Amino acid sequence: MKAAPLAVTEPRSARIVGRLAEERALPPPAVPAALHGEGGAGVEAERRRGRGAVSNAAGRFEPAARVLFDDGWQSLEELPPFRTQVTEERARTIITRNQSPDIAFDRSINAYRGCEHGCVYCFARPTHAYHGLSAGLDFESKLFVKPDAPELLARELSHPSYQPRVIAMGTNTDPYQPIERRYEVTRRILEVLADFGHPVGIVTKSALVARDIDILAPMAERGLVKVAISVTTLDPHLARTMEPRAASPHVRLGTIRRLADAGIPTAVLTAPLIPALNDMEVERILDAAKAAGACEAGYVMLRLPLEIADLFREWLVAHFPDKARHVLGLIRQMHGGRDYDATFGKRQRGEGPYAWTIGRRFEIAARRLGLAGRGMKLTTTHFRRPAAPGQQLSLFD
Repeated sequence: MKAAPLAVTEPRSARIVGRLAEERALPPPAVPAALHGEGGAGVEAERRRGRGAVSNAAGRFEPAARVLFDDGWQSLEELPPFRTQVTEERARTIITRNQSPDIAFDRSINAYRGCEHGCVYCFARPTHAYHGLSAGLDFESKLFVKPDAPELLARELSHPSYQPRVIAMGTNTDPYQPIERRYEVTRRILEVLADFGHPVGIVTKSALVARDIDILAPMAERGLVKVAISVTTLDPHLARTMEPRAASPHVRLGTIRRLADAGIPTAVLTAPLIPALNDMEVERILDAAKAAGACEAGYVMLRLPLEIADLFREWLVAHFPDKARHVLGLIRQMHGGRDYDATFGKRQRGEGPYAWTIGRRFEIAARRLGLAGRGMKLTTTHFRRPAAPGQQLSLFD
């Protein structure tokens, strides 16, 4: 009777070399036709200079698709560049509620729709489809503002049935995007919240938040505000490519310093982390943020819901063609072979060995620097409804 042959385990190095050989044998990632200059939703580089997305496909609810086509008269060359347009929107309410179990807040305020920062990965892009607009270049050039948001907020907070809990700002689009300089809606919202003694958490990647230190610092003394500054990379070239109209990395770190020096609890948010693009910077970003005065840290993995998957793929092929296949492959590894898994608890962290490794690296670095944990908790004990004209004040307030 012959003994069964012993199983020979292939060396790990040989397995890695074999896998690389298989990757090289695969066809190159599909490049959208528009990037080759053919008809499509892509927009030539000169027209979209300073913007994030490389295309402007019709919204997913539209009955027809827009296709750029040169009829031989060089008509495409005559198209103007994308310029920022702002439309005023009159809303009925301003506080948005959510019941997502993996989000730390149940209410938020978004005074702006669309965002001029142009971050290609922004998970708010698909919301522009509800306006009949594209999640691509329309999202970052056709903006909406709610100028009466402060008045709506005061009315909602004054309602006798309102129960205060932390309101989040910057959860959809950046409250300090460039048009805030003109409209100052965010500043006026903060004034209302300060008057009511209402807690607020702010997420931004803009240095403009430092303009409102005169409001934020007194609120911080009462435990009413925390600010998180998003720092996705320390590489200025990558930042400009990925977030074309947002503040540069060193300016964001300087903003953390200014806020911290004013006594405002400030966190650093490394979001999103993109495999093989910026995830190798986790430790350096946290080191720099701690040196600038950050008191806590958080992270979110890249999310690609709905149209963002195509937009990100186009952007990746246009700017990093040599990395595109590898980055997309790692993203799918973390989402069960798909571009995105929307399951609560998985959508912001991913799963699998690569996601686990990034998570442990972040935790170790945050713990080493004293940035782990929830930090200071905000309070609702100062909440008061200002007296209406003619109303007698309580002796006990």
